[in-house]
Amino acid sequence: MIDSKALSPSLGVEFTGVADPLDDAFVERAAEALKWRGVLLVRGLHLDDEQQLAFSRRLGEVVSLRGREIFPISLDPAVSSTAKYLKGAFYWHLDGTTDDVPVKATTLTARHIAAVGGGTQFASTYAAYENLPGKDRERYENLRVVHSFEASQRLVNPDPTEEEVAGWRTQPTHEMSLVWRRRDGRRSLVTGTTADHVVGMDPEESRALLDELLDWSSQDRFCYTHDWTVGDLVVWDNTGILHRALPYDENSERLLHRTTVVGEEAFG
Repeated sequence: MIDSKALSPSLGVEFTGVADPLDDAFVERAAEALKWRGVLLVRGLHLDDEQQLAFSRRLGEVVSLRGREIFPISLDPAVSSTAKYLKGAFYWHLDGTTDDVPVKATTLTARHIAAVGGGTQFASTYAAYENLPGKDRERYENLRVVHSFEASQRLVNPDPTEEEVAGWRTQPTHEMSLVWRRRDGRRSLVTGTTADHVVGMDPEESRALLDELLDWSSQDRFCYTHDWTVGDLVVWDNTGILHRALPYDENSERLLHRTTVVGEEAFG
């Protein structure tokens, strides 16, 4: 029998008793949990790559990253072609903020875990918006923000070479509303380390506002921290859930297998 419980007051559902992740009843419950609670967890499910792909396809279309539907997440450049950029994932972010339509959802299965550190934290930008004081809602309502890959990478590498900056700037920037008015009537905040500046605002004031907003959105009361065990499956709604990896030794064998589900709703 499948049972469930909340991971935290603001987000997340943990399912137990899952014998078949492709069972229609479970897939339906998982999709509902993803929409309304943002994060779902099944501990020790031990999906292989084909099972993870099959489950992911029940949630939507799976996109290839660098030609791979199952993408390895590792700090080892021999394992992951994006290893040198992954330290940017140690900071709060949403994936796809420089795209018109962001990633809908991400699934991760743990293959190897770090001996120390390496957990993953999640924060609900739905809950962050819903709990804003009225004066702050008014303040943020009509602001627009430019997001860039460069903004996130400067946190990892604050003194880049000209060549590194030029490489970052080959990636597109994207301007969007700070408050995302969703098709279903809900609202969330589009924030994170890719948020470069508020359009038309003094740079220092802009930076202060974006830092303040990220601090607000990542309060403990809006968060859940997952400590991985081998075989865990975690899925999250990338459109409304900030995430970050907790630091771990770059020589660690930590390895997560990722699938990415194509988005369905453009940023507001």
